[in-house]
Amino acid sequence: MTATVRPEKRLHPWREPVAARPAATILLLRDSGDGPQVLMTRRSNSASFAPGAYVFPGGTLDARDASPLARELALARPDQDDEILSFATAAVREAFEELGILLARGRADGTALAQIARSLDRSRNADLFAQVAEHELRLALDEVHWFSHWVTDRDLPKRFDVRFFVARMPAHQQPVADEGEQFEPTWVTPAEGLARHEEGRFNIIFPTIRTLRRLTRFGSVDEVLAHASGQSRVSVSCPRGGWLRGRIERFSEEELPFGELELVTPDGGLHHSLDWQSERVVPLLRHVHRLTAPNPGRMTGPGTNTYIVGTPGDWLVVDPGPDDAEHIDRIAAFVGDGLKTIVCTHAHPDHAPGAAPLQRLTGARIVGRPSGPHFNPAWTFRPDETLEDGARLKVGDSTLRALHTPGHAEHHVCLLLEEDGLLFSGDHILNGSTTVVDPPDGDMRAYVASLQRLAAEPFEFILPAHGHVIARAKTEIARLIAHRMAREAKVVDALDRLGGGTLDELVVLAYDDVDPLLHPVARRSLTAHLLKLRDERRATLEDRSSRWKPA
Repeated sequence: MTATVRPEKRLHPWREPVAARPAATILLLRDSGDGPQVLMTRRSNSASFAPGAYVFPGGTLDARDASPLARELALARPDQDDEILSFATAAVREAFEELGILLARGRADGTALAQIARSLDRSRNADLFAQVAEHELRLALDEVHWFSHWVTDRDLPKRFDVRFFVARMPAHQQPVADEGEQFEPTWVTPAEGLARHEEGRFNIIFPTIRTLRRLTRFGSVDEVLAHASGQSRVSVSCPRGGWLRGRIERFSEEELPFGELELVTPDGGLHHSLDWQSERVVPLLRHVHRLTAPNPGRMTGPGTNTYIVGTPGDWLVVDPGPDDAEHIDRIAAFVGDGLKTIVCTHAHPDHAPGAAPLQRLTGARIVGRPSGPHFNPAWTFRPDETLEDGARLKVGDSTLRALHTPGHAEHHVCLLLEEDGLLFSGDHILNGSTTVVDPPDGDMRAYVASLQRLAAEPFEFILPAHGHVIARAKTEIARLIAHRMAREAKVVDALDRLGGGTLDELVVLAYDDVDPLLHPVARRSLTAHLLKLRDERRATLEDRSSRWKPA
C-alpha cells in the first residue's frame, strides 16, 4: 500500500474546499477562412463568478435537464450514458437561454427551425422542453460531443464541475444575447481570442485559455468534432495555483509545477512560491526542504536540488550539489550543528563535489555508492560508508530506504522516505526532461529495469534533482517507460530505413523531434539504445566502419 504524507508534516492546516456545483458549457463552432471560429459572449460585470469575462454559453444543471420529458426529447448516440445526457441537455438549454441558439431537429428545415427558435420564450421561468415538444422537435444531443472536463480551482469561493461540449453552429441561426447575464456575442478564432487576451482586450479565465489553446490544433470544425467523438476517455482537470513572478499563476495536471503544488498545498491554498532562486531554503513539508544550487543550464535545468530532511538537531542532506562555496555555506547555515548524514545519489559533478566541503564545515558522514570502473575517473566518488541496496537511514521520525537504480550511472541510488511516500530520485527521474543514459557507465537496459522496479515501490511523489516535485508517481514512471520504448522503436525504424548507419546518421532520424542543438547529447542515449538492441540481438555494430545495422 502506498504511504501518504503524514498530516502533521504538512506546512498548512487543511481547509476544505467549497463543493463544486455540476455545470455544462458548449463551444459552438463554425468554419472560416482562418480556421474554426468559436462563439463567445461577455458575462455581466456584476456576475458573482468571472464578472466581465468572455466565456462559452453555459451554466449549472437544472433538475429538468434529467427529467423524463428531456429524455424523451433527446436524440442520443449509444455512447452517451444517462449522466452525460444530463450535462449535454444542460449545455443545449443554456445555449438557448443565453444566446437563443436551438440545437434541435424535426420536420422543420433549417430556416423554419431558426424562426421557431426566435419565437420561443427564453426566460428562465419558461420550460424549454415543453416548447420543444409543442413544436414536434427533438434535442440534437447526438450532434453534441464531450470535449473536456474542468473543475474550478480549490481556492475559489464559488466552484463548478463543468463538462465542456462541442457542436457545429446550426445553420440560419444568429446569436442574440439575453442582455441580462450575457452580452456581446462574438465569433473568434482560438488564436484571435488568445491574442486579444494577451493584449488586455479580452478577459478570459484559466479553463477558457486552455480550451482555446487546445482548439488551435485544429484546422476545421470537422477536425474538432472528429477528435471529440474519437476520444476514448475525457480526463478531469482541476488546476492548482501558486505564486510566480509576484502574481498568482495556475497550472493543469500536465504542467511542470502542478505536482509541487499538490504536495505543498493539497487543499489549493495559495501559499507556495514557484520561483526558482538559490538564496533561501524552500520548505516543502515540515521535515523536507529544498535549496537549489546556483548552477542553472541546459543539462541542469534551474539548478541542482539539494534536499534537507529532518528536524533541527537531526538533519540529512541529499545531493549537496557542486562545490559552490555560497551554496555550501547556505546549507551549513540552515542545518547548524545538527547535520548527521550527507547522501549522494551519484557522483556527477553537479551532485557530489559539495559533499567534502560540507563535511568539513559540519563533520557529517558521507554515504552513497562508490563510482564504478567505467565512471569518469575525474569524478571518482568514495563515500565514508557504502549505501547498500535496501539499507535504511533514520533521521528523526523518518526512514529513508536506499534503492540501487543503475542506468543513468551504475552506482546511482534513489531514496524512499517510507512514512510519507516520497522518492528522492536524483537524476533517475527528472521533471521536464528525460535523463541522459551515457555508456559505458550508463546502461539503457539497466535504466528501464530500474524504472520497472520503482513502479512497484509505494510512493506518491517524486522529488527530482532537477525541477519541481512530480505527483502521480506511477503515472509518470509508466510515461517514462513508454517514452523509452517509443524512442527505441524510432531507433529500430531508423536502422531499417537506412539499412544501417553511423551515430550521426541515425540521430537525425531517431531524434527528429529533438532540437538539433541537443543531438550531441542525444547521441549518448542513442548509443545506449543501440547497445541494448545489440544485447538483445536486434542490432549489430561493424567495428571497422562504426556502422550499426539491423541484426
